[in-house]
Amino acid sequence: MASDSSSPTPMPAVSLIVPTFNEAANIDELLDGVCAAIPAGLEVEVLFVDDSTDDTPEVIEKAAARCPMPVSVLHREVPEGGLGGAVVAGIARTSAPWIMVMDADLQHPPQLLPQLIEAGERASAELVVASRYAEGGSRGGLAGGYRVAVSGASTALTKSLFPRLLRGVSDPMSGCFAIRREAVDRAVQEGETRQEGGLRPLGYKILLELAVRCRPRGVVEVPYEFGERFAGESKSTVREGLRFLRHLAELRTSDKRARMVAFGLIGVSGFVPNLLALWALTGATTLHYAVAEVLANQLGVLWNFALLDFLVYRSGKPGRGAGRLLGFAALSNADLLARIPLMMLFVEQAGMGPVPATVISLVVVFALRFLLVDTLIYRRKGAAAKRAADAAVRSEGAA
Repeated sequence: MASDSSSPTPMPAVSLIVPTFNEAANIDELLDGVCAAIPAGLEVEVLFVDDSTDDTPEVIEKAAARCPMPVSVLHREVPEGGLGGAVVAGIARTSAPWIMVMDADLQHPPQLLPQLIEAGERASAELVVASRYAEGGSRGGLAGGYRVAVSGASTALTKSLFPRLLRGVSDPMSGCFAIRREAVDRAVQEGETRQEGGLRPLGYKILLELAVRCRPRGVVEVPYEFGERFAGESKSTVREGLRFLRHLAELRTSDKRARMVAFGLIGVSGFVPNLLALWALTGATTLHYAVAEVLANQLGVLWNFALLDFLVYRSGKPGRGAGRLLGFAALSNADLLARIPLMMLFVEQAGMGPVPATVISLVVVFALRFLLVDTLIYRRKGAAAKRAADAAVRSEGAA
């Protein structure tokens, strides 16, 4: 749907993408503000990507009829990826050289639209962030000390995990920003070249996804005062917080070396249930230590799989969880063929106890197990599935 016009619509310079979830009460006020903020000569299109369960799409349709710019809505029956996924779906549906994102709740002043584009053009930057933390900005619209503390802690954690990529970004959690399409396209193409697919957002912090994966050439900030929500309820929940933490883990381990480090740390944590079970079995039963280790290993396998599957390999998971678990368990137990003889050698020939011998053997086979799991269980099939899904989204957008 779009506003009526008696002449052909000029090619927009800016695609404003607004993800919405039950924001019907905010639409009229938002579009009035956007219309008033756009200066003459700046061609803008507005795309609402809607995951609502209320009448938000119908409200948008009515409001679009009185707007001087093209206004459309894409309603998603399946809100995959949350608000971040909505933005990615919107990017696939638009073609303007500048992509701007803002929330529908009016906590981001519509007047920021021309300011962000002007700042980006002036600095020849690929990313412009509306920042609450830059000099002159304010986060006053955050309701209560709890949300202020959570916002500050999330920002600090994010910047500490990506000190180089987020250099110059004081507000990586901002929901209002503008990015050049060429930066997004470049990230998608490079991801496909590495067989890792394109953008893979989770939850509502899409700026973090774009800043890390797109690696924009040049970043500037525009300070602003974060306002109070005009109507409706905040979408920030404990569940969204957990999704945010998973997204951080996904982004931090997108590089193979980082995944190997995460794999090792999780593997080290798996020593605890493994060794406790081994200690209990060898101390409380008459089982041979080799048999006890086979049994104890299963607890470590379950522990490692649960953490890896939840934190490191969230996106592009092939098949069902049971299938991944069986494959992971098969590889993890296959290394017993190497570890048990090695452990027995340490015990029988070097006089070590079963526990230290197990520790050494686990370290020896770690690298091989990581390569097999990373390549066979997740990355190869997961990347293919993700590339197919990205292609489908792009085809839908071109239709």
